[in-house]
Amino acid sequence: MTAKKGLKSYLQEHLLVGDGAMATQLYQLGVPIGVCYEELCLSNPQLVQQVHTNYYQAGARLIETNTFGANRDALSRYGLEGKVARINRAAVTIARNAVGDEAYVVGGIGSIVAGRVRKKQLDEYRDLFEEQAIALLHAGADGILLETFVDLDELLLAVEVIRSLTDLPIISQLATLEVGLTRDGYTLNDAFAQLHQAGADILGLNCRLGPAEMIRSFEAAVIPEGALISSFPNAGRLGLSDGEYAYKSSPEYFAESALSLRTQGVRLIGGCCGTTPAHIRAIAAALSGLSPLEHVNPSVAGGTSPALAVQSVNQRTKPTILETVKERHTIIVEFDPPKDLEVDGFLHGCCELDKAGVDAVTLADNSLANVRMSNMALGALMKGQYGIEPLLHIACRDRNLIGQQSHLMGLHALGIDQVLVVTGDPSKFGDLPGASSVFDVNSFDLIRMIKQLNEGISFSGRPLRQKAQFIVGAAFNPHVRRIEAAVARLEKKIEAGADFIMTQPVYDAETIELIYESTKHIDVPIFIGIMPLTSSRNALFLHNEVPGIRLSEMALERMKHVQGAAAREEGNKMAKELLDVAMKYFKGIYLITPFNYYEMTVELAEYVNKQALRYQQVNI
Repeated sequence: MTAKKGLKSYLQEHLLVGDGAMATQLYQLGVPIGVCYEELCLSNPQLVQQVHTNYYQAGARLIETNTFGANRDALSRYGLEGKVARINRAAVTIARNAVGDEAYVVGGIGSIVAGRVRKKQLDEYRDLFEEQAIALLHAGADGILLETFVDLDELLLAVEVIRSLTDLPIISQLATLEVGLTRDGYTLNDAFAQLHQAGADILGLNCRLGPAEMIRSFEAAVIPEGALISSFPNAGRLGLSDGEYAYKSSPEYFAESALSLRTQGVRLIGGCCGTTPAHIRAIAAALSGLSPLEHVNPSVAGGTSPALAVQSVNQRTKPTILETVKERHTIIVEFDPPKDLEVDGFLHGCCELDKAGVDAVTLADNSLANVRMSNMALGALMKGQYGIEPLLHIACRDRNLIGQQSHLMGLHALGIDQVLVVTGDPSKFGDLPGASSVFDVNSFDLIRMIKQLNEGISFSGRPLRQKAQFIVGAAFNPHVRRIEAAVARLEKKIEAGADFIMTQPVYDAETIELIYESTKHIDVPIFIGIMPLTSSRNALFLHNEVPGIRLSEMALERMKHVQGAAAREEGNKMAKELLDVAMKYFKGIYLITPFNYYEMTVELAEYVNKQALRYQQVNI
């Protein structure tokens, strides 16, 4: 194709492949984190042009300028606020030199708020958007791409400002914090409707989410008549693998996802954080020769779920999991705290799990950096009102050393003494991306410091009047290239004082056996993680996008052929097969509740207890 036809007109009749991450490529080419990537348009234009060329050669026919943060506010952090026009004009020239008239060049403008708490009235950003857009348009951009806006009101302001400057296409892309919802509480349907009315030509999503969640978003989205759709997903979730942060989604998975996005009517498909020319090449190959499809707006479903009644149980005390696991199979169930202020449904689920014979209910600490209700408060309710034993996760991410010790002292006062120490996912990938990731200590340090409280010594070394009695767990990820390295890391956590281990979910018998053979020399209890699958989509998402989880081909294949309740039934059937294997090798069972389907883990807990009775009868 050539860029002679207008971008909007071209998209009316064709699919278009966008480029991938600029920062990811610059980092891989040796540019360190912390420098101003946009300034490279002046100091090293050849390097920026090389990235554009790489994406063009991979098949991208829409190239975004290296100007995401080239606004006066962002550049002022580097003392470059006087070079806004120069950087933006140079960026368009560099991109045009790389691709000529064989691709569209769009001027990239990122969020100024960028997920932070606003320090100014929103209208004060008007001049900043105008200054950057004028420079990009005067330099000859074929349109403007607004990206990674988590605040709808800020994106509406940007569209309003730029629409008054040009008739060229405006691509407006939200970075939603969860499927179908913006940070400021708008549904995606409301957001798209307002953006289209404000003058945006192409509506889309980028960043924050991987392909699977974007596909789900578009499936449920109502697209205004006349609007076109774009999608630039991240390469899955960012996570720690073999000691390094990395994105998980493969180019092959991106190719499959591009086809699914096409079925949702998406016409412009590229990549965001973690994507490379290999991902774009795979998208281009998958879409080659295909025509666009129209998005079909979903019908509006009515009705709401009835509130669950909480069933009270008598208060009671329980032995610790370390005491029970010495004698019998012991069950820990993970059940996520709610994301809103309603707790009745959560407590009802906890009661049902307790009645099923669960030994402890473990509550994550804002997993994936998404805000949930305090697990400390919920643990106190569970223990105080219902006699249910809580096991709380403690992340290194959210609290500095002052907050961590204060938190642990509060847990001691409440009689909550079983905890699992985890590193925690980076804040920038959660629903408050402007929040700080503290990480004063790592998981090894925090384990040591909690055990120090058990000696009656504070974090600062000050003697305490009482000794704590914390039982401290540590996480273990067996899904790595070299299990020996993972076990060596695990041994260090045990040296630091870990009393028990909880693994990432396992989806095949071979991995369970590998864990046993690799850890049988370890003398602390290991709880094997089992999380039932709920659908084929869930299986693909976990396998391709969530760090630390890997599914077997057999598991993926079995989930392909079932849907709805039948899929959940199949997921539990597979989980029971894994439990049969796990219970031969381990007395510790860690059930992870998917999507708060506590009924699934109730069934699995009952199955474990039934099987445990058989083991006891055989041993008598």
